[in-house]
Amino acid sequence: MIEWKVSDGLTDYAEALAFMEARVAQIRDGTAPECIWLLEHPPLYTAGTSAKPEDLVAPERFPVYEARRGGQYTYHGPGQRVVYVMLDVAKRGRDVRCFVRDLEAWVIKTLAEFNVTGEIREGRVGVWVQRDDKPLTASGAPQEDKVAAIGIRLRKWVSFHGISINVEPDLEHFSGIVPCGITEHGVTSLVDLGLPVGMDDLDAALRKTFVNVFED
Repeated sequence: MIEWKVSDGLTDYAEALAFMEARVAQIRDGTAPECIWLLEHPPLYTAGTSAKPEDLVAPERFPVYEARRGGQYTYHGPGQRVVYVMLDVAKRGRDVRCFVRDLEAWVIKTLAEFNVTGEIREGRVGVWVQRDDKPLTASGAPQEDKVAAIGIRLRKWVSFHGISINVEPDLEHFSGIVPCGITEHGVTSLVDLGLPVGMDDLDAALRKTFVNVFED
């Protein structure tokens, strides 16, 4: 059994970290079930283990937290669905790369529920969409924007941190960092793509497609 936890309002980041730390230990000890936690944070930046100081463009703008997950700088804020994934990777094959691919597939299948084609790019973390509605890049290639970020950490084969999907955040807030170290591509959201999608819609799609990826 997996507990699905949904928090209304904005969840303090330190509170979320404390919950994940405790739940990961409980999952490892067999005293609590695995957990998927859906929430929103107030505006903040997080630094992953590969974050470069120069990628924090506006350090005074929002609080900055050391996340100790994989990846670089990420923004979280209202209008973005954060999906914290506390799962036992040991019983899912002990393959970290496969687990990350499953997370990517989960996001892609979820986006497909709204007729959005999410794609993975070599050398770029997260899920991307091709913007045929924008001018071509200087190289003549279509522009691509990031719609979802992925960054996890494992402790004794139990995962935490996870995924963030942009529903309707203030995209200008991303300008305070170089998101995930990528300078030549932009950031988008479901609403920016012209879709009238709310958090409840996304949550329903996440629950539906999770079964297809992780429980089939």
